[in-house]
Amino acid sequence: MEVVVLILKIYIVLVVLIMSGYTLRHMRFTLSRVRGEQRIFYQDILDDDLPTLAVLIPMHNEEKVARHVLERLLKVEYPQDRLEIIPINDHSDDKTEEILNEYAEKYPSRVLPLHRKEGKRGKPAALNDGMAKATGEVVLVFDADYLPPRGILRDMAVSFKDPEVGAVMGRVVPENANHNFLTRLLDLERTGGYQIDQQARHNMKLVPQYGGTVGGFRRQLAIDMGGFDPNILTEDTELTYKLFLNGYKVVYANRAECYEEVPEEWPVRARQVQRWAHGHTQVMYRYFLPLLRSRLLSRWEKVDGLLLLTIYMVPIVLLLGILDSLALFFLGEMNIIDSILVFVYVAAYNSYGNFAPFYQIASGAFLDGAVERILLVPFLIFNFFFNLWYVANGFVAGTLDLVFKRGSSWAKTPRFRDREASV
Repeated sequence: MEVVVLILKIYIVLVVLIMSGYTLRHMRFTLSRVRGEQRIFYQDILDDDLPTLAVLIPMHNEEKVARHVLERLLKVEYPQDRLEIIPINDHSDDKTEEILNEYAEKYPSRVLPLHRKEGKRGKPAALNDGMAKATGEVVLVFDADYLPPRGILRDMAVSFKDPEVGAVMGRVVPENANHNFLTRLLDLERTGGYQIDQQARHNMKLVPQYGGTVGGFRRQLAIDMGGFDPNILTEDTELTYKLFLNGYKVVYANRAECYEEVPEEWPVRARQVQRWAHGHTQVMYRYFLPLLRSRLLSRWEKVDGLLLLTIYMVPIVLLLGILDSLALFFLGEMNIIDSILVFVYVAAYNSYGNFAPFYQIASGAFLDGAVERILLVPFLIFNFFFNLWYVANGFVAGTLDLVFKRGSSWAKTPRFRDREASV
C-alpha cells in the first residue's frame, strides 16, 4: 500500500509541474503580445508581382452558406488573371451542386467547381483533388461558412515572397458571437487563441499553427510532401509539422481577419472538439519522435512544437490527477483542503479548453477593445467539464487508431445560418 500511495503522490506532483509549465508558457505568450516588440508581418510589402492563387472551398451539404462565401470571394481585391476559385462539392446530397453549377455558368472563367462523387469523403481527400485540379502557385483554403473580406487574399499571398514561408495563417473571428451563451464563450476562445497565442508565437519565431482555413500554403510543396492523409482528421496540424520538419516556416497574419460561423449548439460543439482532439492525437503519435530528432528546428521551436503536439493529452493527465487526489483523500493521505486546492487548480487551468489561462483571454479582449467580454471569463468553468470529457474521448479514439491501425471518418460540422449574410 505504501508503494501505491507513493506513486499517487508522485503523480500529483507531476500534474502540478505539467500545469505550471503550460501556465508559464502562456504567460510568456501574453507578455510578448502585450508588452513585447511585435514582429511586423508581410502585408506592408508593396509588390505587384503576386503569386497565382487557387482558392479551395471544401463543401459537403453547404446549401445554407455556399452563396455567401462565393459572393465574398468574387468581390476580393486581387488580380483576376492570377486567381481561380475552386469550390469542391464533396459528396453533397442537398442543393450544393446546383448552387455551384449556377455560379459556374454565371462566372465561367472565375468559379471552377469540382464535383467529388467517388472516393473517400472528407476535407483532406477533397483538398488533394482540389490541388490536382488547381494551377495556382499558392493554395488558399476557406471553409464554406467563412466570409472573407476584400483585401484578405493579398494580405496572405504576399507572405510567400519569403522563400522560407511554407504556409500562412490568418485570424478567425466569429460572426455570430452574440447569438447565445455558447457562441460568446467561443468568441472568447478565438480572441485568446489568435490575438495572443498565435501572434506571440509569430513574434517569438516559434511554431504558429496553420489552422486549415483562412490560411494558405505552397501547392507544389504540399504535393511533393505527399499531400494530405485522408485518415488524419486534422490535416492542418499535420501540414504544420510537415513544413517545419522540411525546413519551412508557418507565419501568422493577425490583420488578415476572416469571419466564421461558430457552433450554436453544445452537441455540435462536442463533436467538433472531439474530432479536433482525435485528429491532433493522430498527428502527435506520428510526429513526436521526428520532431525530437529534427536538426532543422531550433531548441525553442522543438519545445513549443512538443507542447503543442501534446496539448490534447493534458485533459487525460488532469482527469487522472483529479481521480488521484480523490484516491489519496479517501486513503487518508490528503486532507480535504489539499484535495480541493488540487481540484481548483486543475479546473482553473483547464477552463479554457487546455489552450490558455484566464489572463490570456482578458489580454486579447483588451487588445480588441472589447473589455466588457471579460465579464464572461468566470463562466468558462463550463468549458472545463465539457472539454474534459470530449477531448478525452478524442484522445482515446486517436490512440485506438494507432493500436488497431484503423481508419477514421470525417464528421461534418452542421451550419446554423438562417439569415442573410452581408455580401
